[in-house]
Amino acid sequence: MADTQVDEKQSAKAERKAAKLARQIGAFAKAHGGAEGQLAYIGQTGTRIVLVGEDGGWGDLVAPTHEIAVRAAEKSGITLHESFDGEFALKVRTGPYEWTRMAGIQLGGPSNG
Repeated sequence: MADTQVDEKQSAKAERKAAKLARQIGAFAKAHGGAEGQLAYIGQTGTRIVLVGEDGGWGDLVAPTHEIAVRAAEKSGITLHESFDGEFALKVRTGPYEWTRMAGIQLGGPSNG
């Protein structure tokens, strides 16, 4: 009986987390004219939900488990891609900040350290 109560509490907590992430995904999609995503496993930390808006804006969220990330994406209604490449990756628009951070010292931007 005690195990059932623990399982129910954990399930309810996971569902609340998925719902919160789905609301955040929905807010991102609304702000960017729609969105698509890709899930990237990041080890014990969880799963990163990478979002790309229709306007090229991008961001990410981290779910504590892959199952919660999948549930959040399903609840939000976004399209999920298997990988972050091809036409999906081409939708991302980066600005000067990202270019200087990615290039770092090589192009005279701030170092990444």
